[in-house]
Amino acid sequence: MNTVTRPRILVVGAGFAGVECVRRLERKLSPDEADVTLVTPFAYQLYLPLLPQVASGVLTPQSIAVSLRRSKKYRTRIIPGGAIGVDLKSKVCVIRTITDQIVNEPYDYIVLAPGSITRTFDIPGLTDHAFGMKTLAEAAYVRDHVISQLDLADASQDPDERASRLQFVVVGGGYAGTETAACLQRLTHAAVKRYPRLDPGLIKWHLIDIAPKLMPELGEKLGSSAQEILRRRGIEISLGVSIAKAGPEEVTFTDGRVIPTRTLIWTAGVVASPLIATLGAETVKGRLAVAPELKLPGDDGVFALGDSAAVPDLAKGDGAMCPPTAQHAQRQGRHVADNVIASLRGGPLKPYVHKDLGLVVDLGGTDAVSKPLGIELRGLPAQAVARGYHWSALRTNVAKTRVMTNWLLNAVAGDDFVRTGFQTGKAARLKDFEYTDAYLTPEQVRAHIEGAGRQG
Repeated sequence: MNTVTRPRILVVGAGFAGVECVRRLERKLSPDEADVTLVTPFAYQLYLPLLPQVASGVLTPQSIAVSLRRSKKYRTRIIPGGAIGVDLKSKVCVIRTITDQIVNEPYDYIVLAPGSITRTFDIPGLTDHAFGMKTLAEAAYVRDHVISQLDLADASQDPDERASRLQFVVVGGGYAGTETAACLQRLTHAAVKRYPRLDPGLIKWHLIDIAPKLMPELGEKLGSSAQEILRRRGIEISLGVSIAKAGPEEVTFTDGRVIPTRTLIWTAGVVASPLIATLGAETVKGRLAVAPELKLPGDDGVFALGDSAAVPDLAKGDGAMCPPTAQHAQRQGRHVADNVIASLRGGPLKPYVHKDLGLVVDLGGTDAVSKPLGIELRGLPAQAVARGYHWSALRTNVAKTRVMTNWLLNAVAGDDFVRTGFQTGKAARLKDFEYTDAYLTPEQVRAHIEGAGRQG
């Protein structure tokens, strides 16, 4: 079989779902059975759950960025860019490369795993002044920024400026926001000891969320334990509260409080990638509606999974949808690969069923709460489970070695407070990383493809 007639499988996204799909396709397909192409702006898989530990300096950025080209058997073609539109009728994906070229990539089977973007609201000043925590660059920038606030506060002669630089606001009481606030507060608590001119009492961390509870998935007892740990550390938790407006030097809460601060970190949830809207297909709260087999109903060869797909949770039933978690994404990736192969070979597709294994929350140091298989744990046992789970989920032995080495070094030598300065002078707010204006409308996708066809 020559390369012209081989079926073309296009995988969009190199998160947990996309990478697991590609790895399984490579293992189970013979080289002459199909061509596999992956669309991703970065040739690495980012282990997102450990991003707060990069921001706090416990882990180096490289340790959680796992190269996609490390395997000697890797034969997948990688297109460095992002998908900005899909025409299901023509079976063409429109891609914007990292050099800003627009290319059309035809496919026979497409696996949509573009992930999610930060959920924002129409809050004045939010995207201009808030930091996100969805990418490696953002985590590195936030670390530099937080340490620079200590440096600048130490150098300032203005008490008002000093106070504003030493107040930090994190919005979002889910796992990302809670772990971010916990890890960064621990960093500043350790760092202030190296600043004898600074009063440690001036450092204040605020964690706010519009919901009535932090991490409600943990349950009443564990959720309360997590809140108690954070409050004991001095983190002020405000529930039922959000941001009314954000400025460069202050943030206004919806309860009327005005907090002088130069640091607003926004982690208030995610929404499906805007790519999904370009399909013109049915969605559920912005996520692509798929069958239990992870297939788009009515479109042969179109599969979707992960954060951007509304996958029925057959283990729970009652119309529940799978939550956008790493454990579901990884398992869906393997499952969708099996169903793509079954479609290629004319076999039956199987529905996706997976029961949650539990939840882990690493609050830094020896503080953690975990709920593996429904068992509630706190303190060191919870920390062992949390780190053990993350460590085992890393895809390569090199990544596991790097992460374990970082953990051991941090435990023995403590934190360091180096500000790299790599990001100095570069814009790094929410609006600079989301690129939501890069996507096409369904009409623009069709017009682009028809225009390209006439030119060809």
